[in-house]
Amino acid sequence: MSRLQQLIAFLEASPGDSFLLFAVAKEYEGLGEEEQAFRYYREIMEKDPAYVGLYYHLGKWYERQKRFQEAFHTYRRGMDIAKQAKDEHAYSELAAAKMGLGDDEDFA
Repeated sequence: MSRLQQLIAFLEASPGDSFLLFAVAKEYEGLGEEEQAFRYYREIMEKDPAYVGLYYHLGKWYERQKRFQEAFHTYRRGMDIAKQAKDEHAYSELAAAKMGLGDDEDFA
């Protein structure tokens, strides 16, 4: 059984588990299956928008798709979530990623 198959089996036993959804998304990314990864990222966004770990990786997904405005706004939203969660590490990673795309006025 592959790692992806194992993760999906775990997810079937615990549907909606954000960590497992995230792990499946990352596994699909590693396999080059970008649309499948996006599907799982979106599911986390819908079910658990407070899952801080989502925003950096979803933003990077948008960057790979050349969807820079969506990446920028994803990072900004993630910064808000990280601030609320008092997660300084996530906040600084998201801020650096956002700055790498440009200034706020570039994406107003």
